[in-house]
Amino acid sequence: MGDPAGIGPETIVRAAAAGALDRVLVVGDPQVLQRAQRQCGLQRPIAVLDDPHDRSVVPPGALGVWRPPGLPEGLAQLPMGRVQAACGAAAAACVRAAAGLARDGAVAALVTAPIHKEALAAAGEPWPGHTELLQDLAGGVPVRMMLANGQLAVVLVTIHVALRQAIERLDEAGILQTLRIADQAARRWGLAAPRIAVAGLNPHAGEGGLFGDEEIRIIAPAIARARAEGIDARGPFAPDTVFMRARHDPPRHPGEFDVVVAMTHDHGLIPVKYLGVDEGVNVTLGLPFVRTSPDHGTAFDIAGQGVADAASLQAAVRMARRLVSDPARAD
Repeated sequence: MGDPAGIGPETIVRAAAAGALDRVLVVGDPQVLQRAQRQCGLQRPIAVLDDPHDRSVVPPGALGVWRPPGLPEGLAQLPMGRVQAACGAAAAACVRAAAGLARDGAVAALVTAPIHKEALAAAGEPWPGHTELLQDLAGGVPVRMMLANGQLAVVLVTIHVALRQAIERLDEAGILQTLRIADQAARRWGLAAPRIAVAGLNPHAGEGGLFGDEEIRIIAPAIARARAEGIDARGPFAPDTVFMRARHDPPRHPGEFDVVVAMTHDHGLIPVKYLGVDEGVNVTLGLPFVRTSPDHGTAFDIAGQGVADAASLQAAVRMARRLVSDPARAD
């Protein structure tokens, strides 16, 4: 359900009212979801499950909610739109419980509503976001963040660290690993030979070393090694133009590439979010289960007002259904 003081619960009940959450189990606090319904002026039935595996007790038209162990009490009485340790603890407890269900095969995929990084920290959680927490829960497997919509898919080499640290952490091995993960993921989605563009780090991709040498020292060698493994990786390209080249908007502009790999968080995510957050979806690549999320945050400035838009959450649910590896569970 995400942070109880953010818009996550509101987007969930709105998506449910729109009929977008059929056969979806909500891991969270039923009272928080009931509060969200009141805030949105909705009255959809909520069925509280004692056992997350027994969804047969959810009547048609109802939203099934399971309250996981370890969830703090009194969440529905906390003020909206504020960083609170209890909300961070609740968000982390829900993610851990839901990831356990996905890891055990009890659910086909995991869709996470927004959490607040400061609230996580206030709760004593060592992880800066979903991606790192889920990576830990999956045993430390290499993972990467991808943000995608109908026109552009971007995979990041580095994510939630200061820009200076991100640049310091870039190396050939990490870039090569990102290319492998992106290629493997795209092949699982049905692309026989994914076309991967690699964005440079520096202006004009370094301009032959005049504006920085990372492209020469680490990015180009990683691309060469990936190509030697049969990965169709190309670049490094100037980061101020490669996203336009990759944008798929037929028939006017068919994209030259299927995926863009970007070196840092904002380099890669600004172009996708500029195209519209309502259809943007965050996908964690490399996990042993499918995980998606909306591409927006907790929106504390509007939380509790009943005006949150559920479009990105609905897009995340649709994406999760498409990415489920077993077609029998994809519906």
